[in-house]
Amino acid sequence: MAITSELVKLLRNKTGAGMMDCKKALEETAGDLDKAIEYLRKKGAATAQKRADKAAKEGTIVTRVNEKNDFGIIVEINCETDFVARGTDFVNFSDLVTNIIASKKPASLEKLLEVTDDSGKAISQHLNDMMAKIGERIEIRRYKMHQTENGFIASYTHMGNKIGVLIELSSTPGNALQIGRDIAMQIAAMNPLYISRDQVSHEVIQRELEIYRTQARNEGKPDQIIERIANGKLEKYYQDVCLSEQVFIKDSSKTIKDVLTESSFGLTIKSFERFQLGEEK
Repeated sequence: MAITSELVKLLRNKTGAGMMDCKKALEETAGDLDKAIEYLRKKGAATAQKRADKAAKEGTIVTRVNEKNDFGIIVEINCETDFVARGTDFVNFSDLVTNIIASKKPASLEKLLEVTDDSGKAISQHLNDMMAKIGERIEIRRYKMHQTENGFIASYTHMGNKIGVLIELSSTPGNALQIGRDIAMQIAAMNPLYISRDQVSHEVIQRELEIYRTQARNEGKPDQIIERIANGKLEKYYQDVCLSEQVFIKDSSKTIKDVLTESSFGLTIKSFERFQLGEEK
């Protein structure tokens, strides 16, 4: 079968691959369009394998909350360059993945890759097609889903989708939704490790105290005040890592605990999830 320019263009439109790659695929498959698409997908997978040693630290964090504010998703999808991360193809792929998670609720990354869209195409196939088209390693790195029955979920993304947060609070959304978003912004900016000090383990507390005692001894502090110094520094540690004790970034005269108490909605923070692009976990 003759490989016409129209056939090459059709394959390119279907796959987004380069003209020469499309021509080569058609030549290898005797002009069979479906086999040529499969050939290019396989080539995309091969390309990804060659790039496995490349760092995929760019990308996007996507958050999504449904209209009832009782279900939320946070997803990290990586690529190699910020240029690709800002491109329409990558953004559309990220939206597709997020929508699939929202509708299908796969139990794991492995299950997610097996899920098919309305056209019957698996997410793994979409992923291979993207890598063939863009020529970069792309990875769906992680996601979390949060469902609440007696509260609401708010979200926030920060720094051009480099950081994303989901937060679950008690009460109904209503006017409290803005407070939820403000606290999600606080989490994005200040990166707390716990909601409150009662979540800090005994092991962590003892480790911190020992560090502070050693610092005080190294500074030549008298033995009789070392314990007082260590406990004072532990209080500062709580203020740094416990969300409820952090200074509110929108009003430095208040802590997050004050914001919750003054809200009149009876709000409590039940859980939160914070993703930062490329972080080691």
